[in-house]
Amino acid sequence: MQGLWMVASAFLFAAMGVCVKFASASFNSAELVFWRGIVGVVFIGVLARRQGVSLATRYPGMHVWRSVIGTFSLGCWFYAIAHIPLSAAMTLNYMSSIWIATFLVGGALLAWVPIPGRDGRVPLPPLQGVLALTVLVGFVGVVMILKPDVNPGQGFASMVGLISGLTAAFAYLQVIALSRIGEPETRTVFYFALGAAVMGGLWMLFTGLSPWNWLHALWLLPIGVLAALGQLCMTRAYAQAKTQAGTLVVANLQYSGIVFASIFSVLLFDDVIDMTGVVGMGLVIASGVVATVLRQRAVPKAPAEEH
Repeated sequence: MQGLWMVASAFLFAAMGVCVKFASASFNSAELVFWRGIVGVVFIGVLARRQGVSLATRYPGMHVWRSVIGTFSLGCWFYAIAHIPLSAAMTLNYMSSIWIATFLVGGALLAWVPIPGRDGRVPLPPLQGVLALTVLVGFVGVVMILKPDVNPGQGFASMVGLISGLTAAFAYLQVIALSRIGEPETRTVFYFALGAAVMGGLWMLFTGLSPWNWLHALWLLPIGVLAALGQLCMTRAYAQAKTQAGTLVVANLQYSGIVFASIFSVLLFDDVIDMTGVVGMGLVIASGVVATVLRQRAVPKAPAEEH
């Protein structure tokens, strides 16, 4: 059942990306983050009241960190959606597993390098070579998707999209950690929405406000609702994945969002995804799946389970 929750989450996030794409023609990324947070706070607040879930928490620090890093990732993702094809922005945001694998390989290599004053080297953990190859293949896929030689004007937005995936990795780990200590998914999603509203409001102090158009503003409501529902489904998926195998299934099913976004991208925005782009997406998805599996085998204890 947890797998279906993650597929539903991926579909809702892809649908939210469609709304962000349309809304970005009239609002800047800071405004989109702010209104996504405001709508989410109201929607989740009402839902929590109906469910009888208290919003009081004993782990405010964990929620603050999840909100800060998650909102930063969200802002980068919204910016990327506005400036590059939706399918590419979704793929870059879903590279969290590949980024985590990158950190594991880098950390293992640093521990392996001899340190002055210490005899010998720390043995490399198993499967590090395969994990490093997986990371390399993932980034080859990114290059095939973005085609920097063909689309040089999208370079900055693509880098912002890569950063969204990098910071999403930390956010996802924190979601798992919060679910492991028993925080209800409604509470976790509420505090993330609250953080998005606060940080989006502060960001708008620097970016300013766009001219208000009620017709265009209608896109802001589904952004918040779809995002909140997607967060709820994702958090519930990880919460129901009680075993390591279950967590692996959930983590890998998130890549279905790339498929949904690609379909939306072609049907709604007339984006052309050639064979090179399709192969690149396939490489990113395959690398993400393999990296997730190898990460569990190469590291005795997953980072999210240490809390």
